[in-house]
Amino acid sequence: MAYPPIEDHGIIGDLSTIALVSTNGTIDFLCFPDFDSPTCFAALLDQEHGGYFALRPHGDEYSSKQMYLPDTNILLTRFLAETSLVELIDFMTISEDGEPQRLVRMAHVIRGTVEFDWECRPALNYARDKLRTVEGDNFVEFAGHSDAEVRFRLSWNLGIASAMRIEKGSGVAGRFTLQQDQWAYLVFEHAKDNEPQPNISHEAIQLFLEETQSYWRAWIRQCNYEGRWREMVHRSALVLKLLTSQKYGSIVAAPTFGLPETIGGDRNWDYRYTWLRDSSFTLYALSRLGFTDESNQFMRWIKDRIVQSDGQHGPLQVMYGIRGETKLDEYTLNQFSGYRGSRPVRVGNAAYSQLQLDIYGELMDAVYLATKYGDALPFQAWKNCQELIAYVAKSWRLADEGIWEVRAGRKEHLHSRVMCWVAVDRAIRLAYKRSLPAPLEEWQILRNEIYESVFTDFWDEEVQALVAHRGAKNVDASALLMPLVRFISPADPKWLATLKAIERDLVEDARVYRYRERDREVDGLRGTEGSFTACSFWYAECLARCRQTEKAHEIFERALGYGNHLGLFSEELGSRGQHQGNFPQALTHLALISAAHYLDRDLSGDLGTWR
Repeated sequence: MAYPPIEDHGIIGDLSTIALVSTNGTIDFLCFPDFDSPTCFAALLDQEHGGYFALRPHGDEYSSKQMYLPDTNILLTRFLAETSLVELIDFMTISEDGEPQRLVRMAHVIRGTVEFDWECRPALNYARDKLRTVEGDNFVEFAGHSDAEVRFRLSWNLGIASAMRIEKGSGVAGRFTLQQDQWAYLVFEHAKDNEPQPNISHEAIQLFLEETQSYWRAWIRQCNYEGRWREMVHRSALVLKLLTSQKYGSIVAAPTFGLPETIGGDRNWDYRYTWLRDSSFTLYALSRLGFTDESNQFMRWIKDRIVQSDGQHGPLQVMYGIRGETKLDEYTLNQFSGYRGSRPVRVGNAAYSQLQLDIYGELMDAVYLATKYGDALPFQAWKNCQELIAYVAKSWRLADEGIWEVRAGRKEHLHSRVMCWVAVDRAIRLAYKRSLPAPLEEWQILRNEIYESVFTDFWDEEVQALVAHRGAKNVDASALLMPLVRFISPADPKWLATLKAIERDLVEDARVYRYRERDREVDGLRGTEGSFTACSFWYAECLARCRQTEKAHEIFERALGYGNHLGLFSEELGSRGQHQGNFPQALTHLALISAAHYLDRDLSGDLGTWR
């Protein structure tokens, strides 16, 4: 195996986890059974030891194309040759309580007679466990040595077992032949005690397919977006749904870890957690698209996080585990060589213990949006919100690590200051909207003081811009959010000057860099990174809000052009437009939805009040 480009993947999932499927028919990344479980397939991080599940026609004469079945997360990979045509259908069933989690692979020959190669080589517990295999009738069970409860079963229909071999400690592989119109099925399950072997008949597998297809189509029908770029918005919504935990309501930033921001670099992080920063973007996107169940479920998860802690970093932390875990210790998996040699490969994320004051604004914006489009806050939730504002009142001038989670020491960041203003502003709005008790005069004085400090402490006459942090001589792309959160008028001369500086220093084509890392002091990390794709969509929406509609339209279309063949986006883009960082990234798809929604209304002349 060679390392495929990150963008040469589709994703499938079951609302508990996600698998990456390459265009060559290989599942080369899967944490199973949950988003944050150890990997069982991770060839994307180590092609030799990481584990994979391959199924493809034998030979090199085939080209491949991928698509999703319309309005679903069911992935179709077509293999084409002069004399044969094959379809590979991959999906995960949406399990009800008590049902096993299933990954289903279906091979179908449309034309010709085709020989297939297949291999299932799990590498359990981040490839740290020696693999144990137990053979049965038309199935094999895999287990490691660290946890006897973690077992996986691979089952197949009759005929696939021909020329099959079980390799102790390595997995199972085989070869089979299908005639025109014949099907073959492989089902990979999370096995539990006393569960019967799955029915691998044609009728049973086709029923799994029909039920999964019906689920996704019924879900996307709830979407009320009918504007331009409808297919891209729908695909982004389907991605966000896949990134949502059905059990807990939380949404992970990405289903992967260790994928590098630069090939060969060490900026390789674990994104399988829920960032509070994404909360307001998520609530805004889901509510605007009509997905009330998901927005309400996520809001319930957020409300559970509004609790008082020891006060070291305030009542909240930057990110949580999908169940609300607060301790996400970071360590290195030395057994993995990394994607194309990009090491170290880290799991956990030390940024959970950082001070990032902007999260209070993003959280209060989410609470405001949830109450604007949904139910009023319970008594205790509002009391907790008041405590958050009390913390902001005493902390808003502090230096912190900021939105980009830098590891070069704390600074007074512009974005953090702005979002502290947002926190107070949304609390005031909530109090007025719902007639809630609050020290409104005190909060209004605080809001005004923070507002004045932004222009006093961050405007630089020499740079002619609002700079990244106090005393800086550079701009930061997070400033693009200032008009989006209604802090500054998009017609304000100081904002237009800042936008001009961002365009000069951070924008190339539609690619926008978070900052320039020419100096190590910016983030304290070695090497470089690519452009940050979410910033490209923030930039497009900013331009539209600045009434530069034609330019915004072009930038948005150019940004869409960097998506992969399925409309999926990773965290960053390299100099050649290759995808870098964890994939797919929720924040990017959220920014896409927000920009599409605003720009469509702008182009249609349908803008009412600002935002």
